[in-house]
Amino acid sequence: MVTPLTLLPSPRDIRFRVPLALALPMAVLAGWVMDLGFPDRDWWPLALIGAGLMILSVRGVSFPQALLVGALGSFSFYGIHIWWLTVYLGLIPWVALVLAQVFFFSLGLGLISLVWRYSSAQWTSLPGRLLLVPALIAGAWTTREAISSVYPWGGFAWARMAHSQSESPLAPLIAWVGTSGFSFLLLWLVAGVIAAFTERRLSADSALTVSAAGLVALLVWPAWPIQETGSLRVLGVQGNADAGLYADYNRGDNLRDHYAVTRELYDEDVDVVIWPENASDIDPLRYADAAAVVSEVSRELGAPLVVGAITKDGDESYNSMLLWEWDERSGRGVARDQYDKIHPVPFAEYLPEREFFYPLAPALFSMIPRDYSFGERDTVFSVDGALAGIAICFDIVDDEILWSIMGEGADIIFAPTNNADFGRTDQSVQQLAIARLRAIETGRSVVNVSTVGTSAIMDPRGETLDRLPVYTEGYMIQDVPLSNTLTPATALGRNLETFVIGFTLSGLVVAMVSHRGRVQRRESAPRP
Repeated sequence: MVTPLTLLPSPRDIRFRVPLALALPMAVLAGWVMDLGFPDRDWWPLALIGAGLMILSVRGVSFPQALLVGALGSFSFYGIHIWWLTVYLGLIPWVALVLAQVFFFSLGLGLISLVWRYSSAQWTSLPGRLLLVPALIAGAWTTREAISSVYPWGGFAWARMAHSQSESPLAPLIAWVGTSGFSFLLLWLVAGVIAAFTERRLSADSALTVSAAGLVALLVWPAWPIQETGSLRVLGVQGNADAGLYADYNRGDNLRDHYAVTRELYDEDVDVVIWPENASDIDPLRYADAAAVVSEVSRELGAPLVVGAITKDGDESYNSMLLWEWDERSGRGVARDQYDKIHPVPFAEYLPEREFFYPLAPALFSMIPRDYSFGERDTVFSVDGALAGIAICFDIVDDEILWSIMGEGADIIFAPTNNADFGRTDQSVQQLAIARLRAIETGRSVVNVSTVGTSAIMDPRGETLDRLPVYTEGYMIQDVPLSNTLTPATALGRNLETFVIGFTLSGLVVAMVSHRGRVQRRESAPRP
């Protein structure tokens, strides 16, 4: 029978150990360094260095100690990385979300500490130490990311290691292996470098050679070839609307701001007009004055308008995008299609378990007066013969939404968003970095249009075709490539992620059970 983790005797052949007194400040430093590798600093090598320090900090510590190290390190990272949440909801929600991520991150580092202790003792050959053990460490990190991205209430799929590399030369790898697979490869490289430089059987020169070979292998891996099938002339409008949830604006201000920019462009020849999430703060499906405005835009430009609005169906409210088009036959504008956000953001767009949470902090949760319902419509619009996948705001982070979009056969992705709640923080550029990686991952152009920025258009290779400065009204007009390329990442979907999780957990279990067997044999052996 296997004893609890804290009672398992520790293997004695870990070649390098970090004492707890050093591990704690190392993890705090690692969290800060990791954040510098993400937007808006975007010093992407620092994300890998920070991850390396974090992994190294739990080499040789016990599982309970690793939980403490992970708690300090993750609080340092997430506390900085998602500080933008305080602009929107204040300190208490920020603390709650940070602590939720601390919980998962700590367990992840705890898992890595077990890999260091038991897998290093199980696979003692040089290939085992340099390849298999680092792979299990990378798998443990990726497993933590995968779980926290979906649990609880849809999870928080933000700040995955892959997201730090949107501007790095390694970014094309995501088209081969997807977000989770990309995180795995990055962490495999980082853990392999650590293993090489702490392996007694390797000289410093040999360790450097092995590490450089791993990096070069990732750098020279070719980008997945993209087959373009045509283009769509897109007009994206950033109205610089004061569209925050608690902004002091009058009814129709958001609609007027986007209309004011668009009406100056009526002589342009475009295939589709895209306004951001919540661009129409009056529902055109229910109010004639809003319907008249969006109908005029479609009529004058001779193109459909994709516009965000809060819609209702009976007692249900939805965060929706409408495909609005002028109908010559009837002489009026009509909604040709509608996408209702499938996964509203918990504690922002709805309050999970309202009966439980609301009495705990009525003043705080009164800031979420209504719960948006979960949409059930498909995720694509037909636009001028092309299929456009629709990803509203945080949808772009959601793997399930992405696979739904690709499963529906999208040729291009529209990503309308409203970032006004987060002010001039780095939230919008973090989101844009994820959108760029999604373009590469899927082999699809992504049109990211925000109320206040950051708005940008990226081609299927992740190259920026156009971009607007934040908090400036403006527009983007581009011939945006369409594509039907099937990337390996799209074909694999969640399968690679599932394999990594299974590989990691089974590998660790084998190592721990084998270690326990060795201990029992030693204990039962006759003493001389």
